[in-house]
This record gives sequence, structure tokens and C-alpha cells, in this order.
Amino acid sequence: ASLATGPRQNSSIFYEIRTYDIKPSRMKEFVEMVNKYLHLRTAHSELVGFWSAELGAMNKVLHIWKYDSFAQRTAVRHALANDRDWQGKLLSSVLPLTEKQHNEVAYLVPWCQLGKPPKEGGVYEWVTFQMKPGGPALWGQSFQAAVNAHINTGYSKLIGVFHTEYGLLNTVHVLWWNESADHRAAGRHKAHEDARVVAAVRDSVRFLESQQNMLLIPLQCSPLK
Repeated sequence: ASLATGPRQNSSIFYEIRTYDIKPSRMKEFVEMVNKYLHLRTAHSELVGFWSAELGAMNKVLHIWKYDSFAQRTAVRHALANDRDWQGKLLSSVLPLTEKQHNEVAYLVPWCQLGKPPKEGGVYEWVTFQMKPGGPALWGQSFQAAVNAHINTGYSKLIGVFHTEYGLLNTVHVLWWNESADHRAAGRHKAHEDARVVAAVRDSVRFLESQQNMLLIPLQCSPLK
């Protein structure tokens, strides 16, 4: 008999989510350096996306890296430690501009595949939900229903739903894409009047401790734009 507390991804693929707080006076310089030299880092492993926060936080960047296994990540970190080009041109330049670094390891929830926006030029929304302890066995079904209810309104494109494995547990990050901030605002107003959304959210919120969101703008070097 299975003792698992909820459905899991069968794949070993995971995602490292990194958020950096940048010195306010150095944000422009940080972005310029990353756009210019990030290819030295992506030569070692796959970048999903790289964004700066526009609303909900200030002077913060968020980037997501994909790994096939923990062994691959270990090998990548070892290679980076010996990559003088990357250390000299990018790492040594951006570290003095950075105030704080934070990372998490997360898996895609089993009912979600990583998506792509229908076109370039939009904005992203990163929504973080802190759920009650107990894992997906407790809140997974209700949370999925709430996400699906928003998808069904059609105003926003789901990119990915990530559930933490390392970091603050019972945390779920949802990444959405919208054509613009105004399009997102109009869609939210419409969703608030949708009975399907209201019912699903009321059920899911029973398991919610807190939530926070950021409006993100992709950097020029970001694969997701």
C-alpha cells in the first residue's frame, strides 16, 4: 500500500527558484550586467526565466533554473566554481550589487506542465500561497480546483505551479502570464463576479495561511518573455 501523502511528479526534474534583493541605487547596473553576461551561466544549465519585480516588491529579481536531478545540480555548481570566465565577468560584478539571496527547490505539481505564453511582450504574475501544514493530501484538491476556476475564465495564461521541497514547506508558487497589467486587472474584476471562481476560492481558502504576489517584467535575457 502506498503511504504517500498526495500525488507526486514521476519525473526527477526540479526547479531552483532564486530571489535576490538588489541595492536600490544599483538595480539598473545589475540588470545591464545580467543581460550582457548571463550566457556564461546558461552555458551550464537551463534557465526557465529571469524577471524583475515591478509591483508587490521593489529592487528584487527572480529567476528559475531547471535541473534533471540533484546530481546534475551538484555537477553544475562544481563547474561554475571552476569557470573563471563566469566568475570574472558576471559573478564578481553582480555580487557587490546584491543585498540578499534566497533560494528554494520546488517541483511542478503533478497536474501541471510548464507552459509558455502565446506571445512575447506581456507581464507575469508570481503568486505565493502559504498553505496549512499537511501537504497536498490536505489542500491539494481544493487548490487545484481554485487554479482551474481561474484558468476557465480565460483572462490569464497559466505557466506553472510549483510546490516547495526545500525552503518554507507547504508553499505553492503560481506563475501566470497576462497581455498587460490592465488586462490582468480587468480579468480579476470579471473573475470576482464569476460564481465558479468564488465557490472554488471559498473552498480553498480554508487551507490558506497567507498569500503574496508580484508583477514581474522579464529581462531581455529571459527565455520566457
